[in-house]
Amino acid sequence: MPGDRKQAKLILFVTANGHHLAAWRHPSVPRDAGHSFAHFKDIAQRAEAAALDAIFFADVAAFHLPRETPEAAEYGARAGHFEPITLLSALSAVTTRVGLICTASTTYNEPYHIARKFASLDHLSSGRAGWNLVTSANPNEAANFGKEHHLDHDKRYRRAGEFIDVVTGLWDSWADDAFLRDKDTGRQLDPTKLHVLNHVGSDFRVRGPLNIARSPQGYPVRVQAGSSDDGQELAARTADVVFTAQRTLQGAQAFYRSVKSRLARHGRREQDLLVLPGIVPIVGRSQAEAEAHLSELQQLIHPRAGLAFLSSLLGGVDLSKYDVDGPVPEVPLTDGSRGRQALVLDAARRDGLSLRQTYLRFAGGRGHLQVVGTAQTIADVIEEWLDHEAADGFNLMPAVLPGGLEDFAELVLPELRRRGRFRSGYEGDTLRENLGLPRP
Repeated sequence: MPGDRKQAKLILFVTANGHHLAAWRHPSVPRDAGHSFAHFKDIAQRAEAAALDAIFFADVAAFHLPRETPEAAEYGARAGHFEPITLLSALSAVTTRVGLICTASTTYNEPYHIARKFASLDHLSSGRAGWNLVTSANPNEAANFGKEHHLDHDKRYRRAGEFIDVVTGLWDSWADDAFLRDKDTGRQLDPTKLHVLNHVGSDFRVRGPLNIARSPQGYPVRVQAGSSDDGQELAARTADVVFTAQRTLQGAQAFYRSVKSRLARHGRREQDLLVLPGIVPIVGRSQAEAEAHLSELQQLIHPRAGLAFLSSLLGGVDLSKYDVDGPVPEVPLTDGSRGRQALVLDAARRDGLSLRQTYLRFAGGRGHLQVVGTAQTIADVIEEWLDHEAADGFNLMPAVLPGGLEDFAELVLPELRRRGRFRSGYEGDTLRENLGLPRP
């Protein structure tokens, strides 16, 4: 029966223009999309009208392009964007149900800042906030925070593990009913329901308590995206949602099994952690129409933008001196996003791709699953991954915005609902409730 089928959790991954490298050049995309609140308000309200679980904003506290080739910014797609907590705070006032998730780095922030900001967002939104924990993959961030070099991978994850322990400890500063606000007796709070953290660790010394009442959700939803062994272990111990880049069913199944198998040793159940691979749905009313949409975007990629994009995927290596139609050079894995680097290099080696062919292949979704076809085709893939332990839902990555979201809502969602694979309306008031996650 349709009602017995596993339903997809769907989060909209928002970039200003869309996820295709050349989306900003598409005629349907507003010229000032990255700095237009009206544009993001429109996207957020469309996502809410579609009953999507949440909108999600990634973030990097640095310019995206490599320091070695700053001239490539002339053709770049992501020259600037809003700070996401500020943006989500504004969007919380013009939405009522859709979740609000964004990235904040554990490498270039302090735990008290993050705990306070996301608790505040959770109160502002009446329980719809989520924090995507990252350790930062872009080495350019180091120079913006007084450091000569990016911390190495192992140190970043050690710091991240302690960081999230401090943040959750701060979120536990007050019991749910600690603030009495009793005007008759004059008692503002019950001091017996205060928990002072007094954390002393290898990277942090934080006394606490947090100077805001306990979050409506207990904790804002905790999201992670690391695919390395360290990343999976941290997610199994602390995360509610995991984002991942997987291009094949088999690879997605292996990741799903790997991260879920780690939960028991941390005293958690499999349903306590949702695995959401990214998907780039390019939908048309026919296969030919969908392929025409993709072809139009591919033709808009400037070669210099393509090389700069590929360079960023490979950890910042300078590719400007290589022939764009020659092979991908031998480059070492850096201390950035190792999983993504390995994925790109493996594909280039396996299929004998040139630099141009490589950036064209990954231009749509940076290594995420790209499905080009009709609503039925895309729904078939979503069903297959749900039914074969490859996903609990998806991180939607439209190629262009708002058009790609509009097409997905108009064409794919009705098909998923007809099959019993997606809700017709929100079940709860908070993000945790709609994701089916327990309240801490």
